[in-house]
Amino acid sequence: MTRPTRRAFAAGLLATPFLGRAAAAQAAWAPTRSIRLIAPYPPGGGVDTTSRLLAVPMSAFLGQNIVVENRAGAGGSIAAAELARSAPDGHTIMIDAMAHTVNPVLLRNLPFDYATAFTPISQVVVLPQILIVNPQIPARTLAELVAWVKARPGQLSYGSSGNATAAHLAAALFVNRAGLDIQHVPYRGGTPALQGLMGGDIAFVFGTVSSSLQLAREGRVRALGVSTASRVSSLPDVPTIAEQGFPGFELNEWNGLYGPAGLPAAATQRLYEAAKHALADATVQQRLGALGALPVGTPPAEFARFVAEQRETMARLVREARIEAG
Repeated sequence: MTRPTRRAFAAGLLATPFLGRAAAAQAAWAPTRSIRLIAPYPPGGGVDTTSRLLAVPMSAFLGQNIVVENRAGAGGSIAAAELARSAPDGHTIMIDAMAHTVNPVLLRNLPFDYATAFTPISQVVVLPQILIVNPQIPARTLAELVAWVKARPGQLSYGSSGNATAAHLAAALFVNRAGLDIQHVPYRGGTPALQGLMGGDIAFVFGTVSSSLQLAREGRVRALGVSTASRVSSLPDVPTIAEQGFPGFELNEWNGLYGPAGLPAAATQRLYEAAKHALADATVQQRLGALGALPVGTPPAEFARFVAEQRETMARLVREARIEAG
């Protein structure tokens, strides 16, 4: 062993107890009272459901109650503002949808900056979307749908569950990539959009697996493509949009867990571990599966990178599709 190597080895031995104590101190964080879990949308929706599914096993893991608090309004920005001004002590957290990366582009004069006001903890679920059409439309593939729409420039409309929602953004991305001349009709939710589709008012819509799967099985709608990078297990015969001539196409709804800016690393890590524990729960997985949601559970650093990338992607898409706040 050379002299420098001996010195390095000795320094490592001396540092080990200190590193061990530092790691133990970081792992020692635990909540001292109930945790508020803010849901930025009304009861019964996807984010609210995800929040309530995760709250019970997360509570058990952390040894404190987690109380879900719905703070709906302004596209989720009211709840986000509440989290942004909360103390960064781990006792107030929020589960938000993809709007978290869209709102910064659409909303003006916010009292906080989405890019700096939050601590990403974990991406908890992904909700694949399905491009569906009315079965009366003579299109059984995306190529046939594109040809059918292009033969009627300016005459048709596509629907969504609302302006700047994941369904709208996925459809806008598809329209841009396919070069379609077609108008957007925003509905007040996914159910009215599906009703408009089945009534023949719109050419296509992106729906969630939970809302569209049974309709597709019954033949009331036709599923032409899924928005994920790989096929969805509940619809194995439906190809992805990417494999049908749109390489790289992927735009899903997703939910992520956040704390306020300045949340200590120990608290961030422990809350991530609680979320990961909850996502591994068999009952939670069964309930999420019924909703068509895929559990994820990425660690904080990976989720932070994902959010930053999504913010850039959404900003570009909003500009290209000329989407405005509705």
